[in-house]
Amino acid sequence: MLTVPAAATSSSSSSSLRLLRKTPGSRLSKILCYSNSSLESHQSEHRPRRSHAGLRLDETVEVGSGRSRLDSWISSRFHGVSRARIQSSIRSGLVAVNGRPVEKVSHIVREGDRVSCTVSELQPLRAEPEDIPLEIIYEDPHVLVVNKPAHMVVHPAPGNANGTLVNAILHHCRLPTISCTPHKSSSEAEEFSELSEDEFDDFHVDPSSRVCIGPDNCEALIRPGIVHRLDKGTSGLLVVAKDEDSHAHLAEQFKLHTIHRVYISLTAGVPSPSSGRIEVPIARDPNNRIRMTAVAGSINSKHVRHAASRYKVLEVLAGGGSALVEWRLETGRTHQIRAHAKYLGIPLLGDEVYGGTKSMALSLLRPRTPLSCHGHLSRMISNLDRPCLHALSLRFKHPHTGEQVRFSCPPPVDFSDALSLLRNFNNVSSDDDEIYIEHVSLIQ
Repeated sequence: MLTVPAAATSSSSSSSLRLLRKTPGSRLSKILCYSNSSLESHQSEHRPRRSHAGLRLDETVEVGSGRSRLDSWISSRFHGVSRARIQSSIRSGLVAVNGRPVEKVSHIVREGDRVSCTVSELQPLRAEPEDIPLEIIYEDPHVLVVNKPAHMVVHPAPGNANGTLVNAILHHCRLPTISCTPHKSSSEAEEFSELSEDEFDDFHVDPSSRVCIGPDNCEALIRPGIVHRLDKGTSGLLVVAKDEDSHAHLAEQFKLHTIHRVYISLTAGVPSPSSGRIEVPIARDPNNRIRMTAVAGSINSKHVRHAASRYKVLEVLAGGGSALVEWRLETGRTHQIRAHAKYLGIPLLGDEVYGGTKSMALSLLRPRTPLSCHGHLSRMISNLDRPCLHALSLRFKHPHTGEQVRFSCPPPVDFSDALSLLRNFNNVSSDDDEIYIEHVSLIQ
């Protein structure tokens, strides 16, 4: 379903455009970071990290509560314990339903079922700290906000064991070696090592991989809490929880869709209408396991998941051959923006997986640009080595102070240069090619 919403407020779009029109020299120095009130007074007032290990639950599922997943129901009964921790407890044999041990996290509980649970020890992920430069936008004792570069994988996985954001955060926070495995088979995990846009952290523990912990960490084994993720090729803002309480609070905000995320993209073509809401479920593409697909119609399979996105054209570029599009996510499905963009017929520039191929982009843009500019166009398109998608801003309730905080970060050089070039195509005619060529030389 594609619907056209009421006109968006002008402040939203103008804010995005102001950020994008910064001069290249001030790109990184003009990062916005603000909240309803200053957080500085709270940064030294943080709660001690607590281990929830050993907490017990023995309750009956209330009448009228309907059917629920076991991990979801138990999570709703504990405050400050992450769902991943509950799943680990279930898989470790520490949960029973009606007196019988259950090790399946998706087991369905019904009204009247008696559920007992003991929270397991907090176990770490398997990853080595690596001295990888990070652009930290904001940090306090509870959260990190990072500007993830394109081409960096968020989580270690088969085929990407090193060089990930988690490896870098472990070094930055001086945390011990940790261990984890995805709860998919290793072959499936390898196929999906790049499928990670905004899905919740759902890794379980390898119980054989305990590590020695120093006295500072004796109460709880700390790990970087990746609450949401970005695709390998996507740049931009990502929030990381530094303790389990913060992880649980942020995960709940994602679950309730109260975390506001704004993305920008460069598309092949211009969507029509120029703004709207697309509500089309997403599932794995049966013909390509590393790709998702938007599936029109009713959801008849547990593998098809509801997905909704709002989009708005900020600028029409290159005479209608491209557009700068703002996206706001209502759900967080793997490759949601890329799959919805393809469904609209406007794949992202540089997205070879979802139809934004070099040949397709050139076929759209060449007829709209003077012949003398085709060389610059071809070089720009050939240099695109990732989908032109950037997580521009992020707003959430701070898990410790309760304040609304918002962070914004301009796109990196590859995105900005492509945008500048496409903007110039709007103003080119056969009579001013020399002016255009001189301008382009300044941004390459």
